[in-house]
Amino acid sequence: MSKRIVILNGSPRMKGNTAGLVEAFKQGAEEAGHTVEVFNLQQMDIRPCLGCLGGGRDSKNPCLQKDDMAKIYPHYETADVLVLASPMYYWSITAQLKTVIDRLFAVTEKSPEYHTPMQHCVLLMAAEGDTPDNFEPVEHYYHALLRHLGWENLGEVYAGGVMQIGDITGHPSLEKAYSLGKNI
Repeated sequence: MSKRIVILNGSPRMKGNTAGLVEAFKQGAEEAGHTVEVFNLQQMDIRPCLGCLGGGRDSKNPCLQKDDMAKIYPHYETADVLVLASPMYYWSITAQLKTVIDRLFAVTEKSPEYHTPMQHCVLLMAAEGDTPDNFEPVEHYYHALLRHLGWENLGEVYAGGVMQIGDITGHPSLEKAYSLGKNI
């Protein structure tokens, strides 16, 4: 059955190593018959959450702030799978991706019970470090986020040892990302 997949690419480098993971995942998913929408967050005008708790009043644009989140909300609300893609920045995700995650709360505010739309989620991450404990802080955040939101983890792909643009070329993580997309 065809799925609607939304990829939130939090990398500031449009042709960087995270983009390689995104492209491999997307290729596998599309070959499997899924519809994939990629949002390159660095190229979008998205402001940080104000913590106003005023979201959810407008079903078409649930946040009071009017910016490019309006392009993401309808895809997010109807997606079967949400893919979070980011390079590692100081043992976390980028500010671009975190900002969007925070702003998704406006959709949750549409429900009087603060119901978050059910999502199946994937994490794709590139990083310079390649030691066994390098990704632990991100894994902890990602699994805690999913647990608290009630989302299901469909997989994670970590590409360590990729710092410079192009380091991802030939990296085994590309095949893992492709295979994950193909088998979603």
